[in-house]
Amino acid sequence: MKKLFLLGVLALMAIGCKSTSATTTKLDRSSQVNIKGTWTVSSVSYPGSEYIKVNSFGLADSKCFVGSSWKFISNNNKGDMSLNSSGDCPYFSSPITWFVNKDGEFVLKILNAGEKAKKVRDGYVLRVANQSETSFQLLDKIDVGGSMTDVVYQFNKTN
Repeated sequence: MKKLFLLGVLALMAIGCKSTSATTTKLDRSSQVNIKGTWTVSSVSYPGSEYIKVNSFGLADSKCFVGSSWKFISNNNKGDMSLNSSGDCPYFSSPITWFVNKDGEFVLKILNAGEKAKKVRDGYVLRVANQSETSFQLLDKIDVGGSMTDVVYQFNKTN
């Protein structure tokens, strides 16, 4: 019985000591302030994009995000995003919460109207790259035939 108790305590300690996740690390305030504003996705690219489809953020084909509008508010980590309806692309609009952690990871939650971010369990972690005053990229890793590749979302500032 003592052995079972000791194993249980060790298991709890191992679970309690696991490393911090992307959502619990410190924020990169300067990256967040640089992302503040309204942005448009000007392109989405990845190797083999002419042959495979990527369902971005569980919403639509990645190509539907070209022309989408994103608003980021850095002082409260809120904002919104919307997709334009065209061809096979659905219209979609939603509030979001977001932040950039010290590891350069962009953490995003897409919310339903009136929903609190803390109630949303699912989110997305992307890497911020090539950030300037007028543009930045978000990189998402996907598995294509057993090989990890980047989906690159190119954002350009609209205001």
